[in-house]
Amino acid sequence: MWGGKIVLEYPVLVKERKIQQEMEYKNESILKYTIKYPQFVSLYFREFLEKLNAYYSTRALMYEKSNVMKMFQLAMVEYEYSVANNFPIRQFEAYKDYQVGYNQNCAISLYFDQYEYTGGAHGNTIRSSDSWNLRRSKKIELNDVFAPRDNLREYLVGIINQQIKQEASAEVNTYFEDYSSLVEKNFKMNSFFLTKEGVVLYFQQYEIAPYASGIPTFLIRYGEEGAVSPSCC
Repeated sequence: MWGGKIVLEYPVLVKERKIQQEMEYKNESILKYTIKYPQFVSLYFREFLEKLNAYYSTRALMYEKSNVMKMFQLAMVEYEYSVANNFPIRQFEAYKDYQVGYNQNCAISLYFDQYEYTGGAHGNTIRSSDSWNLRRSKKIELNDVFAPRDNLREYLVGIINQQIKQEASAEVNTYFEDYSSLVEKNFKMNSFFLTKEGVVLYFQQYEIAPYASGIPTFLIRYGEEGAVSPSCC
């Protein structure tokens, strides 16, 4: 689903599922969490979509049982320390959400942002992403959406650095001074998702820019720099 509209070719409806709770310790709310994940519904590709639904449902439950429970234990320790030292009680928070960037041509691409706050000045967000070829029941890799070339990673690192350089020349640079070496060090080939406009490459917080810059993203439009719109049907 894109912008609330169902694509006419092999339409896939995306329904939101949510796990949500506020947890207390000694009658004090010390942790709240929300975990959102997708459920795909379609008359087409039903077997593969059922596998994807089970995959994302399991991931959500595993996050709740593992990450959230560890945070709850930390929150209890923090509560006891704060009470003992007459400090304010800080509520921990976990929030995981997703966005579908592409849903057409028998392909789906989405990303997840996982935010956790466990004290301090601010929380931390980690992004992950998946792109799927529904007809072939397999993941879409970066090599699938760029014209064939040797050392695609090195090529994309060059494009990213060029975009940052252009921003710097426009006096809107928000990256670390040594961004070029940081881009080379931290770029991962699975850190991308698709949109209707093009391929979006991204980095985690702090990897190439300060926290205030958020999650850095770089759009390569289809038809530019060798990017090819997925056509999986």
